[in-house]
Amino acid sequence: MIGWRRRGIALVALAACLPSGRAHAAPPPLAAPINLTGTSATAVGGRTNFLSNLNRSNYMLGDLFGVRTFLARYGISLAVQETSEVLGNVSGGIHKGADYDGLTQMILQLNTDRAFGWHGGLFNASALQIHGRNLSADNLGTIQTASGIEADRATRLWELWYDQKFLDEDAADIKIGQQSVDQEFITSANAALFVNTMFGWPAVPSYDMPGGGPAYPLSAPGIRLRWRFTEALTVLTGVFSGNPAPNRDGDPQALNASGTSFPLDTGTLVMTEIQDAYPGLGAMEYPGAGAPLGHVYKLGFWYDSDGVDDQRFGNDGLPLADPASNGITRHHRGNFGVYGVFDQMLWRQSSDPNRTMSVFGRALFAPQADRNFLRASLNLGVTYREPIKGRADDTVGLAVGYARVSSSVSNADRDARDFGQVPGDGLQWPIRRNETFIETTYQYQMRPWWQIQPDFQYVFNPGGGIANPNDQSRKVKDEAVIGVRTNVLF
Repeated sequence: MIGWRRRGIALVALAACLPSGRAHAAPPPLAAPINLTGTSATAVGGRTNFLSNLNRSNYMLGDLFGVRTFLARYGISLAVQETSEVLGNVSGGIHKGADYDGLTQMILQLNTDRAFGWHGGLFNASALQIHGRNLSADNLGTIQTASGIEADRATRLWELWYDQKFLDEDAADIKIGQQSVDQEFITSANAALFVNTMFGWPAVPSYDMPGGGPAYPLSAPGIRLRWRFTEALTVLTGVFSGNPAPNRDGDPQALNASGTSFPLDTGTLVMTEIQDAYPGLGAMEYPGAGAPLGHVYKLGFWYDSDGVDDQRFGNDGLPLADPASNGITRHHRGNFGVYGVFDQMLWRQSSDPNRTMSVFGRALFAPQADRNFLRASLNLGVTYREPIKGRADDTVGLAVGYARVSSSVSNADRDARDFGQVPGDGLQWPIRRNETFIETTYQYQMRPWWQIQPDFQYVFNPGGGIANPNDQSRKVKDEAVIGVRTNVLF
């Protein structure tokens, strides 16, 4: 692969300092779980009232005029959710402005037990329709992009898999097919409240895995095994295609634009996660005992055998910015990372168990600085459910995200400055180091099927300290981002 050639062109130097743009995350979860029975929450005697559905059903369209009940007879369930948002930076950034973006998720599931008496089987097919523009690419230049639904415009297959439970009490299950690993690995239930990308699929795998990893809006063929050893202890492990795109060169979303490439020759991604949950599945609760303050702790590891380019050096051992370099990037085989996740409930009101306060955190580390854009990332936050008494489905949250650029990337920036590969005299050329943001949000449940979520984010040192294309001797200024998201489950 031809790397950064020694031409001294200002635009090339600037482009090299911008984030790769591969950051992506899990989309917001469905506002309500898919109703596997197919019946509407307002169905009475097989009949539904549309206006009643608007107030009480989990779905805006209720029973879809009998369609969901009909499908349920054959073990089929259907859900469609539209997420729309408007976000804008009122200060800082490359320039000020606002963008609209949206995501339609379509999920079809077949329960084999209900369909034809085969216990423990579930078939899942899902698709995405992504529309609008991306504020982070247009205005912000951030590493930790402002929204978890930002992606290239497309209509694409997302997941296509079959899951089978086995052993006594369904203590294990195996999933085979096209999978998006951000649906199960490195997840935090409390982090899912927030809008920023990095509370879904975190920063380290998003930038350091080939193609950003098989995570929204991408997926990859694989096999995943979940084994529940005790009521509290579960092990999750999977083997997947090493790159969700058919090759390494170019935008992985464009290379697999329809989601139907199914690459099988791009190395292997192995992920393993140990989960400890309290109270565990099936744990006893005793009369008069207070409700437990639950937690979930996770430790995990990933290894990807696909090739990775060096962040600084060519295959001749010289910095790529050195005029003496041949400009061919050094190539590495394999990469790995480790992580930990916790969700911990801190408080539950005894008179109203829906009213709770919880904290969460995720720390990720990729030790090999020579081949990784990011060395570490961290999320921490607190959520408060039912902040207003009687609003049991509302949640408010405050969180912070941090991404540490690897030393090789920082040194490559110094090389560009020292070898004169930057605009002007290069003395003020920014050196990328780290990026931090804070986010506060309030998710308001208008109806069981409709959420409205105002959001505020503030970004310190956008892009880790990238040069502003409008004034290349200065960094992009800190950014204040405001907006609102809405989720509608049809």
